[in-house]
Amino acid sequence: MPTRKEQVKQYVAQQLFRLEQQRGVSAGRAALAQLRRGIGHVPGELPQLWGAFLSGMPEELQNLSGKPSREEWAIYTVLTLYALHQQGCSDSVNIQGLSLGSAAARLAPNDEEQERIWRRLNLVAQSDDMIELSYRLRQLITLLKAGGVGLDYVLLAADLYEYQFTDSANHVRLRWGQSFFHNQGMK
Repeated sequence: MPTRKEQVKQYVAQQLFRLEQQRGVSAGRAALAQLRRGIGHVPGELPQLWGAFLSGMPEELQNLSGKPSREEWAIYTVLTLYALHQQGCSDSVNIQGLSLGSAAARLAPNDEEQERIWRRLNLVAQSDDMIELSYRLRQLITLLKAGGVGLDYVLLAADLYEYQFTDSANHVRLRWGQSFFHNQGMK
């Protein structure tokens, strides 16, 4: 039986595949536009998005109490941010293996830019809850979009799931920092 984290990754991969298959048609563009409306909202707050992130989701990932589960938070956040990032791009912005730290590092071609981008990534990593994390990620995704840099959204979903646990949040933060500075050294 796969772990919850693996289930989150599998479900996000399926949803991204579906969205990418429809990207060139009007239904696909409409699905992305609908998901973008969810940015900044709590999962479930907008009834028109229920199907966009809950349809086909394994029951064990859902919290049937009316409060979003950790899995629902991770999935919802990733799908809405992907929709923002993908808007207007003809190629997929979902780049397998490109972590948040690595993607951010690609935005920093020199020391001055490195400091500016590092501060943005640092704000993301200092977020106290999913609402703040979603807000900070939106700012960084907007920079990635403007810079033409993709991101592994399946990996980001796993990171966001883990980030919600006190004992693993620091591991996620450290991975982001490690990948940022490792990629800075490779320039």
